[in-house]
Amino acid sequence: MRKSLQIGGAYIGLIVGAGFASGQEILQFFTSYGIWGIAGTVIATILFALVGMRLAQLGSRLQTASHKDVIYHICGKSVGQAVDVIITLCVFGVTIVMVAAAGAVFEQQFGLEKHLGSLIIVAVTILSVVLHPQMIITLVGSFTPAILLVVFVLGGYSLYTMDGTVVGQLSLAEKEVSASSHWLLSAFLYASYNIAAGAAMLAVMGGSVKKEKVAVWGGAIGGIGLGVLILLINVSMIAKMEVVSGSPMPMLLIAKIISPWFGLIMAFVLLGLIYNTAVGMLYAFCARLMNPKKRRFNVYVIIFGIIAFFLSYADFTTLVSTLYPVMGYLGFLLIGSIFISWIKKRVPERKITTPTKRST
Repeated sequence: MRKSLQIGGAYIGLIVGAGFASGQEILQFFTSYGIWGIAGTVIATILFALVGMRLAQLGSRLQTASHKDVIYHICGKSVGQAVDVIITLCVFGVTIVMVAAAGAVFEQQFGLEKHLGSLIIVAVTILSVVLHPQMIITLVGSFTPAILLVVFVLGGYSLYTMDGTVVGQLSLAEKEVSASSHWLLSAFLYASYNIAAGAAMLAVMGGSVKKEKVAVWGGAIGGIGLGVLILLINVSMIAKMEVVSGSPMPMLLIAKIISPWFGLIMAFVLLGLIYNTAVGMLYAFCARLMNPKKRRFNVYVIIFGIIAFFLSYADFTTLVSTLYPVMGYLGFLLIGSIFISWIKKRVPERKITTPTKRST
């Protein structure tokens, strides 16, 4: 169970930076749909758990060191090549968004120019991947307890100090910009882009254990944990909708309302989550292009780290509202392939028997 909890914590830690760090993601994909956003949370939780279980299981079964083996096993060679490209692009897309998110945190909390903040996180991320690649799987789960504690505090405070009625707060939430035209599509898109981005490292984490059952439980624990976090953050922002509206970092803003010191703690937790995800994503992306054991791997890390910095010049909120939905649509191919492979595995082929002719 200890190893399952470790995998589940790492799963949460990997996804939480891309999907939760600022609160902006939850705001656009769930909170903006009012009460239906709660229903979307349930759908996303189920998807996170089921797909996480399957990817971790196959990673363990194949003892893979790269997502390529798992994807080709699920999709076959022809479709697998397309999915492989999609995952690789999504991983780099999240790297770009994380660099932009770091800039937004530095700007909102510390008053620094956002591009300077982005440059700092890029430099630290590159150094981490180059100098300590063996620590990445452990690293991505290290901030999970901190974010769980912080989110519980924010959720409790927001509900306790909510000024308006529930109906009024939900009405305000529905005025926010949404990620798609329907809450159900939004829930699928959210789970899809996060899974597409996290599939590479999740498969590798599954490959770190030999017992499939341990890996499966790890995926389930991580998926349920992610669902709890979505719900808590969603409820927190609904309760404080009149405050967080228009903020690029709504969760950080709520934390600052509680206390300047708590806001400072939240800022460091967010930067830790962003750093975790940026390191995991940059490593996974470069590892797909070049064997990490080769010297040229470090050159790839530096080059693509710099490219991510320049591409992060786009506004963070804009990146979330445009890049993430596109990644979600691309990720549908991966999720569909996973469920089809699972159904084929669980439903045995029916044997067709031909009736024998009666002798006359």
